[in-house]
Amino acid sequence: MTHTTDNRPIAVFDSGLGGLTVVRNLTQAMAGEDIVYLGDSARVPYGIKSLATVRRFALEDAAFLRRFDPKLLVVACNTAGAAAIDALQAAFPAPVVDVIRPGVAAAVAATAGGIGVIATEATIRSGAYQQAIHQADPAREVRAVACPLLVPIVEEGRPEDDPIVNHVLCDYLRDLQRMRPGALILGCTHYPLLAGAIGKLMGPETTLINSGAAAAEEVRRYLSAAGLRNKRTTGGRLRCFTTDNPQRFAELAERFGGRNVDTVEYVGTDELETLS
Repeated sequence: MTHTTDNRPIAVFDSGLGGLTVVRNLTQAMAGEDIVYLGDSARVPYGIKSLATVRRFALEDAAFLRRFDPKLLVVACNTAGAAAIDALQAAFPAPVVDVIRPGVAAAVAATAGGIGVIATEATIRSGAYQQAIHQADPAREVRAVACPLLVPIVEEGRPEDDPIVNHVLCDYLRDLQRMRPGALILGCTHYPLLAGAIGKLMGPETTLINSGAAAAEEVRRYLSAAGLRNKRTTGGRLRCFTTDNPQRFAELAERFGGRNVDTVEYVGTDELETLS
């Protein structure tokens, strides 16, 4: 692979800490890339808000990250991608990658059978995953289930073997267990942290699809083809911003992102609201 000297960062945003699971995937795919991340923790969760509100938040988040002159923007938040991907692509000066389209492509490639989707209320309500799957294969059986409690459960730091986690997952996954899909899309950045428990309940015949991992692979392919890779192969830096408590963010960030966070800085939502 030929490495170029485009050392601009990759920008990533999410409604909170969950998008750091996508950062983990990006780091695994391209360890030399610098990443600047915004977690809008003060307004989490996006998944229970109206799509119009999420669209406004997403445009504000992207406008903040624009100041770092990124070479690409990753919309790590599934809900923001469902609500605002077209508006973000129109407004942002660099390429924009969401997690929905790559996740659907990976699911369709993984199985000839039915596909399940678990995500936030707003993502499911938008129909973004259902529409994308049917565009890829109109005959494919799809079942989408909203799982609103999983984000706060993960943010609380509850482990996969917690009885509360198991109880909630059993309730949410009941219909999908009956369906026996060939693939199940984890349509929220928080859900990979519960993949072990989800996989145990769904069984070995269901392939779990991490949309963030699929998106990271798409970013890698795009940057390589466009000659935009960082010249380094290791040592990429991660700079984080949060709209809430930087200390709490830093304490939890390694669990989500699988790496040390170089800096965590505070940015107020009032500042974001002046940018869109």
